[in-house]
Amino acid sequence: MLSLLVLLAGCQSSPSATGPAPVADDRVLLSAQHCLDEYLKDLRRKHYGPCLKVVAVDGEPPVIRDDGFIELPVATAITLDTSCVYRHADGTPIPATITVARFEVGQNTFTKAGKRWYLHAHKQARGVVGCEPTLSTSVYPSHKTN
Repeated sequence: MLSLLVLLAGCQSSPSATGPAPVADDRVLLSAQHCLDEYLKDLRRKHYGPCLKVVAVDGEPPVIRDDGFIELPVATAITLDTSCVYRHADGTPIPATITVARFEVGQNTFTKAGKRWYLHAHKQARGVVGCEPTLSTSVYPSHKTN
């Protein structure tokens, strides 16, 4: 009985039970996938913008953490390959709109370890065409911070 209690206590204190895995001192986190949307007050509905997904990091499939982020090194030039897809009014993807785009991360882009970054398909959800990735530390692309 005592060994069962010790085993259960050990499971409760494991890193996965207490939250996301910690980030190394020389890494940042980049969201593996992010979708844009905005609420249209005048129409009283949500407008679903494009979704962007990181499909390769320097030519290799990304390793995605349980929390949906990819760990990347700070102060390192990286090439990200992405796919973008637009969505119907109900939020479902429109397969015919899938495009690909490359995004170059410079050595001076990620300077502070531990930060969470988001790569957006565009700077806004409405009135956009194609895929023009933009990087931000906010889930909203127009709130870029360094």
